[in-house]
Amino acid sequence: MEKIKVGILGATGSVGQKFISLLSDHPVFEIHELAASERSAGKVYKNAMKWILDAELNENIGKKIIKKAGEKLESRVLFSALDSGVAGELETYYAKNGHAVISNARNHRTDPDVPLIIPEVNPEHLEMIKYQKYGEGFIVTNPNCSTIGAVLALKPLHDKFGIKKLNIVTMQAMSGAGYPGLSSMDIFDNVVPYISGEEDKIETEPNKIFGKLSENGIIEHENIKISAQCNRVNVIDGHLETIQVTFDKKVEKVQIIEAWHDFESIPYKEGCYSAPKNPIRYFHEDNYPQPRIHRNLGNGMTVSTGRLRECKFFDYKFVVLSHNTVRGAAGGTILIAELLEKNGIIK
Repeated sequence: MEKIKVGILGATGSVGQKFISLLSDHPVFEIHELAASERSAGKVYKNAMKWILDAELNENIGKKIIKKAGEKLESRVLFSALDSGVAGELETYYAKNGHAVISNARNHRTDPDVPLIIPEVNPEHLEMIKYQKYGEGFIVTNPNCSTIGAVLALKPLHDKFGIKKLNIVTMQAMSGAGYPGLSSMDIFDNVVPYISGEEDKIETEPNKIFGKLSENGIIEHENIKISAQCNRVNVIDGHLETIQVTFDKKVEKVQIIEAWHDFESIPYKEGCYSAPKNPIRYFHEDNYPQPRIHRNLGNGMTVSTGRLRECKFFDYKFVVLSHNTVRGAAGGTILIAELLEKNGIIK
């Protein structure tokens, strides 16, 4: 099968590099173009940035000349790792010019006609694309990295038992701040109890993702009450979250574990390359999951849960771990594109 040519917007940043790493030997997509800021445009990719990943940079991609973000591109599919300061305008421009823009940026997540997709959770929301006003182009976004881990773990529970309210506390890895991120004096031997904009995203995005798609293509948001607190911790990769939940009905502990165990992945069934067979894994050990040990399960796409127990103020409490730069960023965005391809929306 001839591969689909794709471009990467914001290719020199940390998320752009993760896109390149995950797409370098992809069976469906082929990296055709790289775009970045004016500062990098015209340079050979390997000379224009500092490669910060463990995986080696693909030699052929390293030789590509970077184009300026905003100039005309040939690729039908564009993965956006753009900074939020420029992403909104540029993604709209490319969508209006016929491109399928699949974005990791926050700018369009709250747009009423733009789907906020976790492929295992709300693939039906891709129907919103047909109601967008971009002609042959469109925009699809992924949620905030911490939202993704929490919502994927909550999906089978909300489906079976209904969720009334949530309290979510995050311990978010340093890589979530991008590169170079926080200085060593800020994060070593320290926890920073504030991440700009994160708490609002976690308190609002799940209700859009769990919402029902109306006949006119607009999401009727769910009405779960959510309180969030976010912290930056001295971990390289892997966001750990503690969650307290109240359900609509009486639920036994064994039912929750069964719901996680029995949860089936639509993208996996449809043959999406990046989809893990078991997107949620529950650990019975008291001290699991842990970022260093479990963040790479399912090639970084599996969400780990553990420490499920009754709560005195809510019904239950538990822990969720997800890989923030794979499942929570580039990997999750690529899985959206794979689902779009399987459904014939991009060809």
